[in-house]
Amino acid sequence: MAVPTGLIRPGEAQGLAKAVADWRAWLTHERRASPHTLAAYGRDLDAFLDFLTDHLGAVPDLDALRALQPTDFRAWLARRAADGLARSSTARALSVVRGFFRFLERTGRGGGGGLAAIRTPRQAHAVPRPLTERDALDLVATPVDPARDPAWVQKRDLAVFTLLYGCGLRIAEALSLNRSQAPEGETLRILGKGGKERIVPVLPAVKSAIADYLAVLPFAAGPEDPLFRAVRGGRLGAREVQRRTAMLRAQLGLPDSATPHALRHSFATHLLAAGGDLRTIQELLGHASLSTTQRYTDVDTERLRAVHAAAHPRARSKPRGR
Repeated sequence: MAVPTGLIRPGEAQGLAKAVADWRAWLTHERRASPHTLAAYGRDLDAFLDFLTDHLGAVPDLDALRALQPTDFRAWLARRAADGLARSSTARALSVVRGFFRFLERTGRGGGGGLAAIRTPRQAHAVPRPLTERDALDLVATPVDPARDPAWVQKRDLAVFTLLYGCGLRIAEALSLNRSQAPEGETLRILGKGGKERIVPVLPAVKSAIADYLAVLPFAAGPEDPLFRAVRGGRLGAREVQRRTAMLRAQLGLPDSATPHALRHSFATHLLAAGGDLRTIQELLGHASLSTTQRYTDVDTERLRAVHAAAHPRARSKPRGR
């Protein structure tokens, strides 16, 4: 990964504040990090530097960073544990700090040698919680509040849920679509995390649900207007979709895991159960790493074990006394 040219100038003061600013510029221009990612990384690094200020008794500078020992980093990890922060959060923060020190080394500022002795905290292996096929179809097809909602809102919800389940989109990806991006062919171009584009196939049911919604939409729809509209005409927000999903969850008696994102998990899990190729599913979901997609194999394994335990004669029969 190349460092942006022109960031380091001969004779320029290389203070910590300058180093942090250059690191943020590198993330923005070279890594093309999103504003959300930049904010999260900035919070993690700020918290680390705040700890060092307390730990060292003074605001750290680059010389102080170069002098850090493994015991200093372990003290930081211990503080996070004492504060009750989740291991997943600490693992992410440690990754950010490692990245910052690698940037310092690449730009000739050095430091961070003590990090080599630090291991990333072990995390509980999170397994996605998809819906069953029946529950997913019920969630997609059931009106939220037909007695109160106008027809176009009911069709909008159907279109959103069908898109999430039928194409495996993140909710932010679906709600960021504009009218000009409504699927008319057999594929849909999606701008995902980190500005990465991917092409996903569009099922006829998805295309039909969106077309039915647009046919009764009561607002003028220019090419750059939102595809999915709120009741007052603005862009439909994720919180409203989550709220309406919660209403359906109560109405259908679904588990707490029945969320808009669970439809994306269900898309992947049901494809895998039907024989889908893991690499193809990775591309459809827009995962940067295959290891992220491999979590769905654990879901399928658990499902097979449950079926086996419920159906196998030896699993159902009680052991006989001897």
